Amino acid sequence: MEQTSYIIVVKLGTSSIVDEQTMEPRLANLSRIVETLVKLRRQGHRIIIVSSGAIAIGMKTMGLSSKPAALSEVQALASIGQSRLIGLFDTLFRQFDQRIAQILFTRNDISDFNQYKNAINTLQQLMSMGVIPIVNENDTLSVSEIKFGDNDTLSAITAGMVHADYLFLMTDVPCLYTDNPRSNPDAQAVLLVEKMENLDIKSDSKAGAGSKVGTGGMTTKLIAAELATNVGVHTIIALSTQPNYILDIVNNIVEMDKLKLTMEEQTEFVDRAIKDGKIPLHTRFLGLPRQTKIISDKRFWLLHGNKTKGALIIDQGCFEALTRKNRAGLLPVGIVGVEGSFHDSESVSLKVVPTKDSDPSEAVLVGNCRVNYSSNEIELIMGKHSHEIESILGFADSEYVAHRDNIAFPPFAPSTDSLA
Repeated sequence: MEQTSYIIVVKLGTSSIVDEQTMEPRLANLSRIVETLVKLRRQGHRIIIVSSGAIAIGMKTMGLSSKPAALSEVQALASIGQSRLIGLFDTLFRQFDQRIAQILFTRNDISDFNQYKNAINTLQQLMSMGVIPIVNENDTLSVSEIKFGDNDTLSAITAGMVHADYLFLMTDVPCLYTDNPRSNPDAQAVLLVEKMENLDIKSDSKAGAGSKVGTGGMTTKLIAAELATNVGVHTIIALSTQPNYILDIVNNIVEMDKLKLTMEEQTEFVDRAIKDGKIPLHTRFLGLPRQTKIISDKRFWLLHGNKTKGALIIDQGCFEALTRKNRAGLLPVGIVGVEGSFHDSESVSLKVVPTKDSDPSEAVLVGNCRVNYSSNEIELIMGKHSHEIESILGFADSEYVAHRDNIAFPPFAPSTDSLA
């Protein structure tokens, strides 16, 4: 019988790697993580780790009790800590004869589509060789303009890049709750989220930065879950202090897949397994069905690989032309406003207003595109017909402000019906 095999991305926060008070490595927890992931590899699954912790380990190495404010100092600590972190992982994985590889990213590294594809090819090749890639943001070089923001987001982008089946976000609570369980004993566990837009939890349950050495919290995990599920990646929040739970949850999923259960049957199956103590409390966010997920690597790259430098505001008619079955490119006549300053070939957001005379503050964010003209040039040609571009600018590189192949919308672009 053919063995079920998944691509699984596991995000480990700083609190999974080091003790928040002493900054010392949590060797027992790391050993459990390594042992669990080796077992998954031996079951035939392909594994990627997205790990935080380099700065915290650098702080411990240099005897610091708090993260410095100066960017250069933080970057230096990341440089010191990253080598020790990957050395620690290598020592632990070597006990099981499991090879690992280090990959460090900033957004700059994937801002070019060819580099983005090279990154995907490297990750895929490593997994096909039986190696576990360990991904981290390159904090040694990263600045705010090119940062992913946090490793929850980086893990979701990584999962999207390799079309992962599952993304595990390990945190200090076992699952998502309807309210903050630390302040409200009546908070209920949320076990299954079919649609992110239907999620109803209090804002306090999302608050918090995780720890004094980390950058994440439940809010960043929800953002990551939304990003990942939009590209078909099922996302799971689980307890970081019991990483062996990952193995139990994956085995439960394999069993459900073999039984080909309906969604209702899956819910009952998971509830029963939790009550019987076979699997722990956890929250599973369902990825979009395969037929609606973003298949195109380029579309995912346009939406999430680049940091947008500004925005173009378009009218409703233009938006409909861009999203119809035989969609058009973005012509200057449909643009009613420009936000920010950017160069040609940079990525910008697309926002929609119901009419050309609408207040720009009412615009709804709907997607991203890569432009053929700068912000200054677009301000001169917006609202004009393409045949007028050359007479206005003195040149015409393209009739389109953005070619249709350089425009991307999420699987379900936000509705603009309420604006009409």
